[in-house]
Amino acid sequence: MKYAIRLPANDNLQRNITELWIRPVGRPSHKPVVRFKGFLYQAASWNQARRVVAKVEFHCGVLFPRVGFIVTSLAASSRAVVRFYNKRGTAEQCIKEGMQALAVTRLSCHRFRANEVRLWLSVLAYNLGTCGDGWRCPRRSGSGR
Repeated sequence: MKYAIRLPANDNLQRNITELWIRPVGRPSHKPVVRFKGFLYQAASWNQARRVVAKVEFHCGVLFPRVGFIVTSLAASSRAVVRFYNKRGTAEQCIKEGMQALAVTRLSCHRFRANEVRLWLSVLAYNLGTCGDGWRCPRRSGSGR
């Protein structure tokens, strides 16, 4: 089974990435400086060591870097694991937005067909609302017609 799960930071994980905490020398760039590191880690409740990927981001004007840890079974590079994890999070946000916008939890009719029609109407209303944001009504001509 392939997985990538966010892991809360702790002192042991922080010790494994001490070399990534060193701020880049020179004038800070406007783009974030991102560093990755993969290592094996075993929590007290785990029966074996697992691969952990750390991501450290230095942003311009921010004193401390952003640090994140992901425990994974993927064999890809550390950058690829973080990219996979972020894409999964984006997909989950889209699903959540769709469920809230379409009121999927409001399908409380007893008949399947009634729920299906209600869902289709919600989808249609959502699409008209989001697609119609850019539409404009035509202006009237100066002659008053």
